[in-house]
Amino acid sequence: MDRSGKSIVLIGMMGAGKSSVGRRLQGRTGLARFDTDEMVSTKFGLAIPEIFARHGEEVFRDAETEAIGELPWTQSAVVVTGGGIVLRDANVDLLKRLGAVVWLEADADTLFERASRRGNRPLLKTENPRDTIATLLQERAPLYAKAADFRVDTSKRTHDEVADVILEAIESRSVI
Repeated sequence: MDRSGKSIVLIGMMGAGKSSVGRRLQGRTGLARFDTDEMVSTKFGLAIPEIFARHGEEVFRDAETEAIGELPWTQSAVVVTGGGIVLRDANVDLLKRLGAVVWLEADADTLFERASRRGNRPLLKTENPRDTIATLLQERAPLYAKAADFRVDTSKRTHDEVADVILEAIESRSVI
C-alpha cells in the first residue's frame, strides 16, 4: 500500500486514551494534531452526543469519513480518531495512507471505567453500558487488529508511557 504520509494515527475503543495520548505525542514531536471527532463537531457546531441525537450515527459516520479525506496527506501529524472509525474499510484505507496506524487497546473493564468518567458517550446510553462496551470491543477488536501496524496496551500505562512506547516502536521499526 502506498504510504504517502508520515503521520501517527491512533485508533481504538472509547476510553483507550487516544485523545490524551495524541496530545502527549503532539507535545513531544511538535507535529500538528488532528482529531476527527473535533473536526466533525466543529463542522456541525454540535457536540458528538448532539450529532448522534439529532442526526443519527450514520450521518456522524459519513462526516467522519469526510473528515479523514480532508486531512493533509503530505504533512506529518498526529491523527486521533473516533472509536468507530474502523467500521468502514474506506476509512482504514485512508488512515493507512496517512502513516503508522497504532491501536491503543485495553481490557473491557478498563475501557468501561475510563469511558464512564464522562457522561457524554452516545453509544453507552444503554440499559447496561458495561455489556455494551464488552460487545463493541468484541465486534471491533478484529477490525482494529486488521487496521493496525502495531498495538499498545494502555491498561496499566500512563499517557506518557504510552507515548514513549509509540515513539520507540516507530523509531526502532521504521514503521513510517
